[in-house]
Amino acid sequence: MAVTIEKVNFEYDGIPVLKDISFEVPEGKFTVLLGKNGSGKSTLLRLIAGLLPLKTGRIEILGQDLHRLSLSQRAKLIGYLPQFHTPIFPFTVEEVVLTGRASYVFSTPSRRDQEKAAQAIVEVGLEGLRKRPYTELSGGERQLVMIARVLAQEPRVILLDEPLSHLDLANQARFLGLIKNLTGIGMTILAVLHDPNAAFLSGDHFVFLKNGRVQEVEEGQAPWDAELLSAVYGTPLKAVPYGDRSLIVAF
Repeated sequence: MAVTIEKVNFEYDGIPVLKDISFEVPEGKFTVLLGKNGSGKSTLLRLIAGLLPLKTGRIEILGQDLHRLSLSQRAKLIGYLPQFHTPIFPFTVEEVVLTGRASYVFSTPSRRDQEKAAQAIVEVGLEGLRKRPYTELSGGERQLVMIARVLAQEPRVILLDEPLSHLDLANQARFLGLIKNLTGIGMTILAVLHDPNAAFLSGDHFVFLKNGRVQEVEEGQAPWDAELLSAVYGTPLKAVPYGDRSLIVAF
């Protein structure tokens, strides 16, 4: 398993947010976290990224205890894309992407660092914008830049918090295709997605959170089962067959 989470609990100001969370993320697959707003998905992702203190439970990344790893070691194992990013300095696109190589740079970026950054920019389709100031880009373009920054980092596990939120339909399709390519070469990706249909059309493995707990999928029950999803989201939903899976609609 790429990520193992055992009995993780977390609270903000004494208010429980995550309660006894345990699950595993298979290596080389696209795993999606699904659930209502406020169910603890983003908090869980930040814990896995090592950005929040873990007081109870255990998190392992590729068999290693997350909290025994140095910052440099974490950066080489885990790439994290937050839901929001506020630009401060007017760096160019290629400069922002190059910062993803920080854990490999000792003094100045090497040719390999520059090549990896350039390759990531091409992969997300932004080669025409590489000299543009990041602060002048649209929200969707900035999101693609941050995705390229994570790719340039060359982590073994990528954590994505709502990566589709600012992308138009064409760029969503491009991005989901990129994920398929990455898992095809052995990359592990764990993402929070808002849209269950995007998740079910592209994901390999699914974890559901409800009120800070993992909502178990019963044996023989499909992840796109309408009864399961109605319970997770707290609203009536219908599953419409689509190929070997289903699309979800509200009614």
